[in-house]
Amino acid sequence: MEYSPNKMKEDLEKQNFKFKKKFGQNFIVDENVIKKIISKSEIDNETLVIEIGPGAGSLTSELGKIARNVIAYEIDESIKPVLEKNIHNNTKVIYDDFLKRDIKNDIKDYEYKKLYVVANLPYYITTPIIIKLIEDKLNIDKIVVMVQKEVGNRFKAKPGTKEYNSLSIYLNYYYNIEKILDISRNVFIPKPNVDSIVVCFTKKEKLPLKNEDNFFKLIRDSFKQKRKTLRNNLKEYDLSKIEEILNRHNLDLSVRAEALPIEIFIEISNNL
Repeated sequence: MEYSPNKMKEDLEKQNFKFKKKFGQNFIVDENVIKKIISKSEIDNETLVIEIGPGAGSLTSELGKIARNVIAYEIDESIKPVLEKNIHNNTKVIYDDFLKRDIKNDIKDYEYKKLYVVANLPYYITTPIIIKLIEDKLNIDKIVVMVQKEVGNRFKAKPGTKEYNSLSIYLNYYYNIEKILDISRNVFIPKPNVDSIVVCFTKKEKLPLKNEDNFFKLIRDSFKQKRKTLRNNLKEYDLSKIEEILNRHNLDLSVRAEALPIEIFIEISNNL
């Protein structure tokens, strides 16, 4: 059961498999890319890995060689004859919509020391998947995912860049995020119209925040109209308190949200 790109292509052809745009199906066929993702993920035999969208199993097969266990979520049952050929005994495939699953219940009987997510995510639902991983409070240690380059750049965006937005802050509250690989569109079948990157989310220590709900509302309101200043976006807040905090950092209410790092937003939230 050794994976190879040629064998996968042959198996897909034998099954007369039809790629489905509605599921964002683009399968990796470059062994070097797969091995790099595995290496950068730093999986070991104490790791339970969750994979979303395994497709024909090119990544799944390699994950199963190293991880303690793998749980893969695949929405398309028609890929089953090909996928099942490429998985190991320590791998379970759940044929269902990941976004509808109770993940805590799915993993409750597994023993592991580290919980990782490693996947080539379907691009059309990348952000909902990441948000579900956080909101389900799964206590994930690391997320290593291949995503559309433009989306990945927003995930890891820094203050003062055009990509930086409320989602950047939301994700960076929970994880340190960095790009670990650039991926050409030429390593997939069928070839997508965009290039990709692999980003790594590493769990970070909780930041000193008094109230998460208030903080995330502040973030959403601050970016409500991105080209407007905080004075215009936060009219319903106590602007004198906000300005007092901004002044400590040599800023004022004429600043736009995209200029502020997460630490200043936390300071504002904690003092409102």
